[in-house]
Parts: sequence; C-alpha cells; structure tokens
Amino acid sequence: MISISSSELNYLVFRYLHESGFTHSAFAFGYEAGIDKTIIDVNMVPPGALVTFIQKGIQYLELEANLSGSDADMDEDFSFIQPLDLITKDPYELHSIVKAKKENLRQNKPEPNKITNDLIQDNAREHVQELEKGKKERENEQGVEKMKLDKEKEQEKCEHKELQHQDQNHTENHEDKTIVENQENKARGGPEPMEISQSSITLHNEIPSCDVKILEGHTSEVFACAWNPSGSLLASGSGDSTARIWKIPDGPCNSSVHDEPVNVVVLRHFKGRTNEKSKDVTTLDWNADGTLLATGSYDGQARIWTKDGELKSTLNKHKGPIFSLKWNKKGDYLLSGSVDKTAIVWDIKTGEWKQQFEFHSAPTLDVDWRNSVSFATCSTDNMIYVCKVGENRPIKTFAGHQGEVNAIKWDPSGSLLASCSDDHTAKIWSLKQDKLIHDLKEHVKEIYTIRWSPSGSGSSSPNQQLVLASASFDSTVKLWDVELGKVLYSLNGHRDPVYSIAFSPNGEYLASGSMDKCMHIWSVKEGKIVKTYAGNGGIFEISWNKDGDKVAACFSNNIVTVLDFRM
Repeated sequence: MISISSSELNYLVFRYLHESGFTHSAFAFGYEAGIDKTIIDVNMVPPGALVTFIQKGIQYLELEANLSGSDADMDEDFSFIQPLDLITKDPYELHSIVKAKKENLRQNKPEPNKITNDLIQDNAREHVQELEKGKKERENEQGVEKMKLDKEKEQEKCEHKELQHQDQNHTENHEDKTIVENQENKARGGPEPMEISQSSITLHNEIPSCDVKILEGHTSEVFACAWNPSGSLLASGSGDSTARIWKIPDGPCNSSVHDEPVNVVVLRHFKGRTNEKSKDVTTLDWNADGTLLATGSYDGQARIWTKDGELKSTLNKHKGPIFSLKWNKKGDYLLSGSVDKTAIVWDIKTGEWKQQFEFHSAPTLDVDWRNSVSFATCSTDNMIYVCKVGENRPIKTFAGHQGEVNAIKWDPSGSLLASCSDDHTAKIWSLKQDKLIHDLKEHVKEIYTIRWSPSGSGSSSPNQQLVLASASFDSTVKLWDVELGKVLYSLNGHRDPVYSIAFSPNGEYLASGSMDKCMHIWSVKEGKIVKTYAGNGGIFEISWNKDGDKVAACFSNNIVTVLDFRM
C-alpha cells in the first residue's frame, strides 16, 4: 500500500503555506519541522500538491465506497457521503452508509412519468450553467492566446522602434489589449478585481521585451532585491542559499553593451557542494554609501559583504531565522529582527553585537531605524516598540493592532511611524502621543507592506505632498492622504496578493509587484497605470535604481528582471 511519511507531509504543508502567501507561517513551520533536512527532490513537487493530494484521497475513498460492493447502480446520485464521514469512517463503514442510502433512495424513487417540473427545471438550469461555464473557459483561453499574440507584436515593435518613434499615432491605433478575468479568484470567494476598461491598459503601456534584461542563475525563488544606492550594482537573495551582486551596464537594455553576459558575483551562504535549506537568504540591505551589503539568512546569521563579494564578517547570536535587516543612516550600526522574538544592534567596527532587545513575546517581523540611534520593531504579538541604543526599556509602546504587525516604516522626517497588519488596517503613530493619529481601514484583507513617498518634511522634495502607500492580499494598493487619513486612490490593477511596492526616487511613480506575475507602474498624481510588465512567476520584491530609470523585480520562478523605465 502507498504511504506518506511525516517528513513528506510536513514538506507538503510547508509548500501549501508558502504558495498561499503565508510567508511568515511557512518559515516558522519549516524551521520547527526541519524542512532544511528533507531529502525530497523539491523540483518534482508541483504547485498545489497538498490540495491535490487531499482531493485525490477524498475521490478514492468515495469511489471505493461506491464500487466495493456487488451493488453498483451508477445511474444514482454519487454524492452519498459527507466530508466528515470521509475523514472519520473507514471504507467498510462508508460502504454500509452508501448501501443504506441507495436502498432508501430506491424505495422512494418516483415513477418516470411522475418526475416533477421542478426537477426538469433544475436539470435544465444546471445544463445552462455548464454551457455558460464552458463558454467563459473558451473566452479565457481565447484571451490568453490573444495576449500571447500581443506580446509577439510587441517584440516586433522593438525591432522597428525607430520607425515607431517617427509615427507615435500608429501605436495608439493598435487594438486594446484584452484583460482576462481571473475565474479562480471568484471561485474561491476572493474579492472580485475591479473591471478595467478596454482602454485602461493598452499596448503602449506594456514594457516591450527589448527594454527588459533577464538575469538567470538562481536555482530557487528570489525573495529580495536591492539596488546599490551609489552605483549600478543590483543585489538579490534567494532560497538557493546564495545572494548575488549583478553589475548592470549603464544605458538602455536594448543597447549593444547589454548583449554581453552580465558580470555577477555569487555570495554563498553554505560551505558544502549542495544547497542547504536553512541558509535561505531572506532579506538584504546596502549601507548608505553602497560599500557594504548585509544579508539575513534562515539560519539566524547575518553576514556583511563588500560590494566585490568578499565576506567581511558573520554576525551570529540569533536563535532563529532573520526576517528583517537594516543599516542605520550613519552606517556604524546594523539592526536585525528575528523569529527568536528579539532585535539586535550590531557594531560594524568590531563585528560584535552591541545590544539585544527582548521585548516582544513572539517573532519579530520588521525593524526600521528612526535615526542613527533609535528604531522601531514589530511582531506577531500585535505590538510595536520604539527603542534606543543604550536604553534597557522601550522609549515608546504602541498597542492597537488586533493582528500580526507585518511591517513598520518611519516617514522621511522620522516623526511619523506607519504600521500595517493582518487585521486589515494600517495605522499612523507619533512619538508625541500614545494613541494612533490615523486608523486606515479601507482594505478588506491582510496588509503585507507599506511605503512612504520620498516627499514632505525631511526629504529632498519638501514641498511635495507626503503620501503613504499600502499593499494588501486583497489585490489592491492604496495611496493615503496622511494629513486627513483618507484614501487618495485605490489602485485596482492586480488579481492576486500584492507583496511589494516602491516609490520612484522623485516620488512621481509607484511600482507594485504581485503574485499575479505582473508589475505595474502607477502615476501617483493620477492613480493610473503608465507601464506594465507580465513575467512568469509571482513577484516578491521591487526596487528602483538611484536615477529612477530602471526597476528591478525578483520572481518566484528563480529569475531577476531589470526593466527600463522611460516616459
């Protein structure tokens, strides 16, 4: 008889949590279940394996119950068993239930000429619904095929780009791209995405393939990416236990220099020849002058590398995976937050830990510096603490969230702290008061991350309006007026959870990346999509370069892309 081991089942559960967007839960479960020690060939396990396994088991039990006896009237209703029966009863008991129900049905079966009109109407209605379903599926297939053709046309446009620049009106006459409705989202009861008009995303919004550079080399999902703040280096971190530093040539992606292979340095987080799951690179951050890169790993260690890929130091004190890692503005301290419930400030000069903060009662999910000596932490315990180097107690405590606090960010002036949570809300806090300033409640599912615009007091654009952006599992991004605590725009272009958002350096544009495999670039002023790119995997993180003319995105299908942005 085929059986499944506990380690195999644990891996299926781990994959289910990860694929469903429960990233923190997946990491915590994987750590406790020892997923890193599995001998399973992970590349052989298809997406949705746990759900498929359960469905197949239910189908088998029901088939066995219906066919294991001599009585096999398959023209009768096949659904004689309730889900609870399948879980709690063995096949013999299930067969007895089916047999009894069949006998009862046979005794009460009406004559053929006594079938009611209601039954006929029900059957007719079901038939019509099946026809409608088939029609929608065909329409979806046609829509997908049309998008493939549109992409082929876009490639042709790249080859004749100069001719197109001579005639801008020609592009505008192209037929609008068909937006394919996600039927699965409706089926599982999720929020229906906003109906996008045929004119809202046209071909000239789609970034052509000649403006895209695909970086290959990682052998697992790429969780993090970040541009060097002072140059053309791009760092990426992956589940393959490596980080990579890519040297991206200057100029547009379609220039001849980009035809050459990209120079890349591989930062290995393991010593053996095989990848180790416990060494997954979960987060990374460049220091302010771009000379050092810090990486956080699933093994609980932080590592500091030179921009040339040389390992400068390994910081080892955490007892669990590191989820967040940030340099202070001065560059003398590194701050890390871990599943072990603590945050640690590291002294870069000595390579040793300076202070460990043990205030949370559950995993620390995010950390963010306010200035060079004070910072905030958040946790799955619903709490937010503001701490200061040298102080043994929090200098401020913010309580109010009713769910895990996923992310925190200080505004450019360091006076306002934004937070977002599984309780579907984002909140804005100030050190001047204990209670929140604004409670932002427009999202209908968990909010995964938030970002402040690089504007307002303390920024290089002090006269521009300060805006907060929030990204949610409800597939929307929302822009908030910070003074009024009201929504400026609800950006409804994605069909699946949005994991990453990033403002352009000038604050005029916002990039968003989703599990629907799409990256959109929005006009902050108008709340509309100006550029879009469709990849082949879910997007975990997005990052702009310092000049705002390139956007990097890292994907679940092991690749990193660099896209030219021109308006």
